[in-house]
Amino acid sequence: MNVGDRVRLMSGREEGIITRILDNNIVEVAIDNDFTIPVARREVVVIAPEEAKFLRNDAPQPAARKEPAAPVLATKGIYLALVHQSEELLAVTVVNNTDYDVLFTSGEDRNNIYRGLQNDKLAPKATRVITHYHLKDFEKWPSIVVQFLQHRNGAPSLFEPVTKKVQFKAASFYKSKKTAPILNKEAYLFQLDTKPTVVDTDKIKEQLAETAAPKDNYKLQAPEHEVDLHIEKLTEDYQGMSNSAMLKKQLEHFQDALDRAMASNMHEIVFIHGTGNGVLRKEIQKILSKTVGIKYFEDAKKEKFGYGATLVRLR
Repeated sequence: MNVGDRVRLMSGREEGIITRILDNNIVEVAIDNDFTIPVARREVVVIAPEEAKFLRNDAPQPAARKEPAAPVLATKGIYLALVHQSEELLAVTVVNNTDYDVLFTSGEDRNNIYRGLQNDKLAPKATRVITHYHLKDFEKWPSIVVQFLQHRNGAPSLFEPVTKKVQFKAASFYKSKKTAPILNKEAYLFQLDTKPTVVDTDKIKEQLAETAAPKDNYKLQAPEHEVDLHIEKLTEDYQGMSNSAMLKKQLEHFQDALDRAMASNMHEIVFIHGTGNGVLRKEIQKILSKTVGIKYFEDAKKEKFGYGATLVRLR
């Protein structure tokens, strides 16, 4: 049971078309192509094409008036085709009229809010219905967003992925009616692709090589055994700095020195923060208490630093 199948309700004679799979047990059905209702899967049965062909022609039918058909598009390409299921209901269909496999995703964009619809791999000369729309709701239709990538085993070229957004406007929509390739049915047709853009594989190889190559010109420099965090030691332009700005500068310098000490396998390091109001000391010790790889920390030698330095032992 798939989107686009014609079904009959088990509880009556109503028929409709499946327009959406809501979940594993519920489908949305357009009844008489006028209104949609959610129905349990067990309450509907798919109508076989043979039934429509052989069992629905008991009464003589008036001869249909022949109208000139629109020219079939001979050009290759990838299209979005809106095909009449009835006078009111349209099946929104992705058409792959190329010699390549097409990997695609599709979704709706309504007021810059995206909702995914379907994704699939389309073989060459294949189609896939992604959703259904009612003409009476035309003004409320969202934009359709299709992303796709063309591929073929043994192909000599690699193509760029493409994202195409189709916005429906009345002025252009009704002028887009043509015969859709593959389907060979009249449809509102929008081409999604242009000439495929070939990827420069040599450039990709160069980028990968640059990413994988070791940075020989960089050498980790271990910090001094004693790191002075007094603001006048870190910058000359501190007179106009706020207390919070100075604290941020000191903590950044502390973190950089600690990271380099751990990376260079130092056994210990001393941070000279002074006494002051104790804010810097508390912030440093708060960070040390949460850092993995710290064996312990304590006040450094009081005879040398007083209470203005912290000794950090590293693992």
